[in-house]
Amino acid sequence: MDINWDKLNLDPQLLWADYILPWGTQIVLAILVFIIGRLIASAVTKGARKVMDKAKFDPMLVNFLANILGSVLLLLVIVFSLSQLGVDTTSLVALLGAAGLAVGLALKDSLSHFAAGVMLILFRPFKVGDFVQVDGEMGSVEQITILHTRLKTGDNKVVTVPNGNVFSSTMTNFSEQPTRRVDMVFGIGYGSDLLKAKSILEEMTANHELILKDPAPKIAVHELADSSVNFICRPWVNSADYWTVYWDMMEKVKLRFDEEGIEIPFPQVSVHMEKD
Repeated sequence: MDINWDKLNLDPQLLWADYILPWGTQIVLAILVFIIGRLIASAVTKGARKVMDKAKFDPMLVNFLANILGSVLLLLVIVFSLSQLGVDTTSLVALLGAAGLAVGLALKDSLSHFAAGVMLILFRPFKVGDFVQVDGEMGSVEQITILHTRLKTGDNKVVTVPNGNVFSSTMTNFSEQPTRRVDMVFGIGYGSDLLKAKSILEEMTANHELILKDPAPKIAVHELADSSVNFICRPWVNSADYWTVYWDMMEKVKLRFDEEGIEIPFPQVSVHMEKD
C-alpha cells in the first residue's frame, strides 16, 4: 500500500534523512557493537580460563571465576551497545551499582564465606582426604566448595563448616607431613627399677615394626611427680600409623611392665588417724 505523504504533511526525504537513516545507522551500529563485543568477551573469558588451567587452579574455582568474568563483560557490552542508541547509561550504571551494593549488604556473610573459599582453594592449607582440625572440629576433609568445607569425623558424622570460620580460625593439618611424632607418658612407682623400665621402653620402641629408626625415639625421665616417676616416650612414625602405634604401645607397655614386676601407680591418698 502506497503512503500518501501529502496527507501526512511529511516530506519523505526529510523523514529518511532526519529519522530513518540516523536511527537505522544507530541500531545497526548497536547490533554490531553487541555482536563484536560478545565475541571479544567470549575470547577474553576463554583466554582467562586457559591461563587459570595452566596455573593449576581448582576446576571449580576456574568455572566460577570464568562465569563471573563472562557475566561482567557481557553486562559492559550491553551497556556500551545501549549507549550507541543514545540511551543515557549513566543512570543505568548507577542503578546497577546501587543494586549490587544492596545485594552485597544482604549477602555479606555469604560473600565473606565465598572470599574465604577462594583463598582456601588458592593457598590450599589442606586438601581432600587430609585429617584436620578446624573451628574446633576434627575429621577428614571430604569436600571443599566455594562456601563451606565438609569434614567426616571418626564416628562417621559429616560436619559442614563455613569457609569464613575455617579461614579465620586456627587450622591443624595432621596429614600434610609424611611423618609424625607420637608423644606418650608412662609412669612407674618410686619403688620400681627406673633403669630397667627405661631399658624395656627402649627395647620395645626399637623392635616395633611401625616405629621409624630415623629419627631415633626419645625416651627419658620427664618428671618426678607426686606418686610416680614419669617417662616420656616419643617415637616417630608414618602419619598413617600414628594411632595404631599409640594404642599398640599403650597395651604392650602395660602388659610388659606387669610381667617384669614394674608398678604403674595410680593416685592414692593416705589417711592417718590418731587417738586422743
